[in-house]
Amino acid sequence: MLVEETALPDVKILTPARFGDTRGFFSESWNKARMSDAGLAYDFVQDNHSLSSKVGTVRGLHMQTPPHAQAKLVRCGRGRLLDVAVDIRRGSPTYGKWIAVELSFENGRQLLIPEGFLHGFVTREPDTEIIYKCSDYYAPECDHAVRFDDPAIGIDWGLTQDPSLSAKDAEAPLLADLDNPFVYEALK
Repeated sequence: MLVEETALPDVKILTPARFGDTRGFFSESWNKARMSDAGLAYDFVQDNHSLSSKVGTVRGLHMQTPPHAQAKLVRCGRGRLLDVAVDIRRGSPTYGKWIAVELSFENGRQLLIPEGFLHGFVTREPDTEIIYKCSDYYAPECDHAVRFDDPAIGIDWGLTQDPSLSAKDAEAPLLADLDNPFVYEALK
C-alpha cells in the first residue's frame, strides 16, 4: 500500500495495490497490522456506505465530537467524488486549512482523516458510492456539521450548479459559531 502525505500532515492518502488478471482485480483495502507498521494505528468499528444519485451532491462538512469523535478511512466504491478534510483543531498550524482529493473506483485511492477534522465530499458522477470506516460508533448527540460554503474556510468544490444538500447541511452553522472541542496537540 502506498501512503502519501498531504498538505495537512495528519491526513494521508492511501492507495492499495491492485492485483489484476482477466477476471478483474483483487485489492486489500485495509490491513490493521500493515497500517500499524506504517504508524497508522486505528481501530475501526463501523463501516458506512452511501449512494448519491445526482452529480453535485454535497454531503458535509461533518464530524463527531468527543467522547465519540471519529477517524475515517474513505474510499469510492463506484463513480467519482472530491473528498475534503478540514483541520479544526484549535492551535494547529493548519487550523481552518483544507485539502481535497479525487477518489474514484478507477484510481482506488482512500483518504485517512483523523479525529479533529471536518469531512465532506461532492459527487462528480451519477450514482456515486462512498464507503468509509469509522473509529467510533455513530452517536447522534455528538454529530455536528459546518456549512460546506463557509467563506472563512473557502473550499473550492468545483460546483457548476447549485448543490444537492440535505436540510441538515443547508442549515449547518459556520465554523466560527461551532462549539469546537478539538485542540491540537503537537507530537513531542
